[in-house]
Amino acid sequence: MKNLPQISEQIRESFEVRNRARDEALAQARQVTRYSANVIRAVHRGEHESARSQLEHTSKLTAALKVGLRDFPDLYFAGYTQDAIKEYVEASIFSAIVWGEHLPRPEELGVEPAAYMNGLAESVGEMRRRCLDILRQGYSQQAEQLLAYMDDIFNVLVTMDYPDAITNGLRRQTDVIRSILERTRGDLTLSLRQHSLQQSIEKLLDKLPGD
Repeated sequence: MKNLPQISEQIRESFEVRNRARDEALAQARQVTRYSANVIRAVHRGEHESARSQLEHTSKLTAALKVGLRDFPDLYFAGYTQDAIKEYVEASIFSAIVWGEHLPRPEELGVEPAAYMNGLAESVGEMRRRCLDILRQGYSQQAEQLLAYMDDIFNVLVTMDYPDAITNGLRRQTDVIRSILERTRGDLTLSLRQHSLQQSIEKLLDKLPGD
C-alpha cells in the first residue's frame, strides 16, 4: 500500500490529460459544426466566395480536431466528435453538388467511412431545401437534376445493409431519406403540372382573336 499515492497520482495525471483533450475536442467540434452550418447557409444564398472561405476554414478545423485526438481514439470516435465531422462532410458534399464539382472522396476530406456516409445522407435534406427554393420560381430542370442526385444517393444508401454499430445509425437516415424523396418527387410533379397548365393556357390565349 505504500505505493498507492504514487499510483493514484499517475492515474490522476492521466485523467487530467484526457480531460483537457476532451474539453478541447468539444470546443473544436462546436466550431466545426457552426462553420459547417455557415457554409451551407452561404451556398443556399449564393454567396460563393464566403462559402468557399468558410469551407476551407472548416476543413482546417476538422483536421486539427483529428490531430488533437490522435492519442485518444475513443474520444475521436465519440458521438460529439463524429457528429461534427459528419456536418463537415455534409457541407462539403452539398457545396460540391451545387457548384457542379466532383464529389469529394472520404480520403480527400480525411474522414471515416461511417461519418462520410452519414454526411452524404444528410446532404439530401439540403438538396430538398434547394429544390423547393428553385420551385418557388417555377418549374426547372435544375430541380429535376437535384432530385436525380437524391435518387442516386438513396440507391447507394439502401445497399449499406450493415449493423448500426458499423454505420453509426445509417439505416435510420436512409429511412428518413425515403420520405424526403417521396415528398420532393410529389412537389416536383405538382410544379411540372402547373407549368404545363400555364403553357397550355398561354397557347390558348395566343390563339384567341384580339380585340
